[in-house]
Amino acid sequence: MIRVKAPAKINLSLSIIGKQAYYHEVEMVMTTIDLADYITISRIADSKGEILLSTDSPSISSGKSNLVHQAATLFMKTYHITDSVKIEIEKNIPISGGLAGGSTDAAATFRGLRDLFQIDCTDEYLCVLGAELGSDIPFCIMGGTALATGRGEILTPIKSPPLCWVILVNPRLSASTKDIYKAFSFAEADDIDTRLMLNAIENQNFDEICMYLANHLEHVTTRFFPVITDIKQALHENGANGVRMSGSGPTVFALVYTEKRAKHLYTQMKKIFPQYAVFMARTLV
Repeated sequence: MIRVKAPAKINLSLSIIGKQAYYHEVEMVMTTIDLADYITISRIADSKGEILLSTDSPSISSGKSNLVHQAATLFMKTYHITDSVKIEIEKNIPISGGLAGGSTDAAATFRGLRDLFQIDCTDEYLCVLGAELGSDIPFCIMGGTALATGRGEILTPIKSPPLCWVILVNPRLSASTKDIYKAFSFAEADDIDTRLMLNAIENQNFDEICMYLANHLEHVTTRFFPVITDIKQALHENGANGVRMSGSGPTVFALVYTEKRAKHLYTQMKKIFPQYAVFMARTLV
């Protein structure tokens, strides 16, 4: 049996730079945080090759539509694994919240199966497999901080931002990434210069990182979920250094440099939005 941590990600910058026939071209700066799911995988030596998936969340399918099931199927087929496996998902990351919850679970499944069955394959090859299932999976396999281009699957590792606190507010709503991208219009989008964020991270300038937080999808998702505006305003008014929506949303995150201010902000968000899911996390190196 093996238990694998599956950390969430946030988008420090998300710019849509083009549109191809079946996907949008992006430039994204992503970093991992210590809010995480956990994947437990057990080997069953029965030669049936079955995948027995379970989860502690009633909102998640345990069938073949689950990315974890798809990742396990692809990995076991690729490496001709005939033993059955039991996979348990412990969910902490909001579902369809813009934090790569499904993708990081799939990434952890790839890494867990590799270690459990002692398969000799690199993270880079796991990324190739992962890209067949979802564009965020390669980043979740590699972790750290990276510039992601193409569909999001082409990764350039970069220096991690300064360690800081992250307060996340999820309004317990699920955003369809497909629908959000479909509703995106270049005509309505502000200019985003990804180099500004990259330079801020390279210089370890926390204030500039907060200044250059950007997301082309935020105004789109806000049309679907106007409460995003209320969450952002509350975070700003209660001491956040920088605020932005992550991914296709609707989770909003705030960056905070000191633990004291982070604890205050977390407490205030719990009071202001008692019906929402509020988390306090840290960035990871």
